[in-house]
Amino acid sequence: MKKTLIASAIAAATISGTALAQESNLPTVYGNIQYVLTHTNVDGAGSAVEHADNGSTLGIKHDHEIAPGITGFFKLELEGINADDKSSSNGIDALDEAYIGVKGDSFGQVWVGSDDSVYESAIVKIGNFHEYGSDIFANYETGEGDLIQYMSPSFGGLTLAAAVQINGDNDTKGGTDKSYPYQLVATYAVDALELSAAMDSNDGGAGPNNENSYGLTATYSMGDFSLIGEYQTRKDVDDIMGVMGVYTLGANQFALSYQVQDVDATDDKNDTIILQALHNVSDNMYVYFEGYLSNADSTIYADPDGTAATGDEQTIAAVGAVYYF
Repeated sequence: MKKTLIASAIAAATISGTALAQESNLPTVYGNIQYVLTHTNVDGAGSAVEHADNGSTLGIKHDHEIAPGITGFFKLELEGINADDKSSSNGIDALDEAYIGVKGDSFGQVWVGSDDSVYESAIVKIGNFHEYGSDIFANYETGEGDLIQYMSPSFGGLTLAAAVQINGDNDTKGGTDKSYPYQLVATYAVDALELSAAMDSNDGGAGPNNENSYGLTATYSMGDFSLIGEYQTRKDVDDIMGVMGVYTLGANQFALSYQVQDVDATDDKNDTIILQALHNVSDNMYVYFEGYLSNADSTIYADPDGTAATGDEQTIAAVGAVYYF
């Protein structure tokens, strides 16, 4: 599920509601229901059709003036609704985002809790763009919980950001296991060009190693057309490269992306092509089609009893609809 377009759409749709809430100091309630119908075919393993919830959420947010030029804010967003099938739903049973923070024009903003990390927000543009979701995303490990994050104001187009994950010290086994992975980001925007560079220390200890991840992203906007290039690398893990073009035409959006992943451990080279066509039905609803072609080995659950089979090239056709407020 893509986060960027949904977030922008919700923000635009709730401008009037937010203004009313601020006048009465009430929080803003927002949400969405996302449905998707997919046909997946894996060469040598069969095919499957699935109707699914693609990440429906319900959230609440609020901000208030602490002092002139200083604003306090919070956000709580829940998911896990499984809106496609009530028999398998336990209601809202998962947390997506939850944080509190303070922001001001002079010092930027600092926030604490669970949220997309500054590395993900700055670097993972292609993986977060698509509705159904690319099979190539990122190679960093620092998660979205227990974060303290900071973003500076713009200094002539330069914005700096940092995050640290407080996993704490564990000395219950006679030793001390410290884990404080961190991220650093620099973004420079001038005219139609935006450049971001970032690193993640990967010190959480759960992955293949604690080598740093490094990422670069460039976005160039030319009216209704945007071109995005992305590169990520991590020693002894993999390299990820991608390019995507996005064109808007009235209520329609068209996107074509290509990603390639070089996996160090197996010397495999996986690539994925994704085509998207999206139509905004109204200010609160859009529909889309996405087609995927990937050469990575894939597992498919094609039988009703859940039997899995693994094959080679994978193709996916996804049709979906989103209603948000």
